[in-house]
Amino acid sequence: MKAILGEKLGMTQVFDDEARAIPVTVIKAGPCRIVQIKTPETDGYSAIQLSYREVPAHKLSKPEAGHFGKAGVAPARHLVEVRVDDVALFQIGQEITIADVLEKGGKADVSGVSKGKGFQGVMKRHNFSGQGASHGVHKVHRAPGSIGACATPARVFKGQKMAGRMGGERTTMLNLEVVEVDRERGLVLLGGSVPGPKGSMVLVREAVKN
Repeated sequence: MKAILGEKLGMTQVFDDEARAIPVTVIKAGPCRIVQIKTPETDGYSAIQLSYREVPAHKLSKPEAGHFGKAGVAPARHLVEVRVDDVALFQIGQEITIADVLEKGGKADVSGVSKGKGFQGVMKRHNFSGQGASHGVHKVHRAPGSIGACATPARVFKGQKMAGRMGGERTTMLNLEVVEVDRERGLVLLGGSVPGPKGSMVLVREAVKN
């Protein structure tokens, strides 16, 4: 599995050979370093642990500082674990850049935490159509309406769509086109939208369903 951590910078547009505007999301990806390697013999599965965005050592707790010190890797703010098929291809301290993960014209999966919308009603949260808003109708235009049946089953089923907190969930966008890869600046331009606000952390992977 090819993967790298990055930061969402925002959206812009680029033009193709036919002068068509293509909306893209810009991600500052990597460089990341391998802090730990997990093997089936010691941990029961194969994975590597990546670090991103270096920070001063005094900002870490003692267990965190010990973890980075054991690996001989500079302290970082973010850690993420990625499953791999063969750990023999990696070594502790190895640097991973966006050029090692993606190339122009490929496909990518991006995971992140979506924007939090707070407490929202059913029309915004679940795309309900709402009730009538003509003359003589009480102010129930955005109300959910009936939520249950009758004496049978005499309850509201679990999972009933209602108002509640919206957004702020782990989300993955699949098969985004890799429009451009800037190796020098560590940037990748992906066609389409990426979950989360500007400045949020995202995990960029080579598409698994490509």
